[in-house]
This record gives sequence, C-alpha cells and structure tokens, in this order.
Amino acid sequence: MLTKENTGLIIVDVQGKLARIVQDSEKMIGNLEKLIRGCQLLSMPIIHLEQNPNGLGNTVPELEKLLVNQKAIEKYSFNAFENQEFKESILKTNRKQWLVCGIEAHICVYQTVIGLFTNNFEVEVVADCISSRSKDSIDLALQKMQQKGISLTNVEMCLYELVKDSRNENFREILNLIK
Repeated sequence: MLTKENTGLIIVDVQGKLARIVQDSEKMIGNLEKLIRGCQLLSMPIIHLEQNPNGLGNTVPELEKLLVNQKAIEKYSFNAFENQEFKESILKTNRKQWLVCGIEAHICVYQTVIGLFTNNFEVEVVADCISSRSKDSIDLALQKMQQKGISLTNVEMCLYELVKDSRNENFREILNLIK
C-alpha cells in the first residue's frame, strides 16, 4: 500500500507540442493536474522532468503553473535514472515508493520506471496519467511493465490510498479534486 510518508510523484516529460498530440491529451493533462494538486495537498515530493527542453519545449503551462516553485530536471537519456541530478533528487527524499506519470509511455516513462524498479524502488504507474502518440504503444508499455512486476494505479485509486480514511484532514479537498 502507498503511504504519503513514503511516496513521491515523478512527472516525465509532459512538454511542448508532443504533449498536445499524444492520445487523449486533454484528459491526461486534466488527470495530471488533479494528481499534482492531490500530492501537493498531502505534502509529497514531486519531481518533474524535461527531455531535451531546447528541442521539445518546456512543461505544458497547465502543469507548469502548479509546479512554479520547482525547477524541472533537464535530461537527455530516456531513462531518467541515468541522470545524476534525478538520482540525487530521488535519494534525497528518502522515499521508496514512486508514482510515475507522463509521456511517452513506451519510451521515457517505461525506461524510467524500469530504472527505478531495478534500483529497488517500488513503482506504480498512474495509468490514466500516461500517454503516447499511439494507443498500441500505450498498451504495449503497460503490458511490458506489468510483466516485469510494475503495479498500475489511477488518479482516484492512488489518492484515496494515500488519504486512507474519510476522517483525514485532506479528504474533503481530495474528494473535490476527484469530482
């Protein structure tokens, strides 16, 4: 089970024009907004990544405005775990569980998830917060990750798992995000 004391969020490469042309782009970005707000309410660490921002552009404005106090980690390797700044940021949090979301599911999300998993982190992919240009690539990425032992979740499921109890001080705010 996820716990807010041991879990963080990683947002992978939701940038520029690519973020607008992936499958169900608007829905994915809307779900990401809910997830980010929920994690912020629960005071969880959030790490966001940008793949080659000079080439792909920056994080989309809808998410960037929520992450205004955080600098994106610039990367060039598809597996973020190969980036020293990312690795140090992850280790500095002392969190062992990571929710992962972003694009593209079959490239940077997949490789980053496998990088985390093979380095003994517990990883859950937020399935309604990932995308790729084709549905087949999303399906293949999810299938391959599950075959390797990666768990899947969705926005509502993980936020309620983190809140745990309807008497939690953040429950009402989380409920309003989900509605």
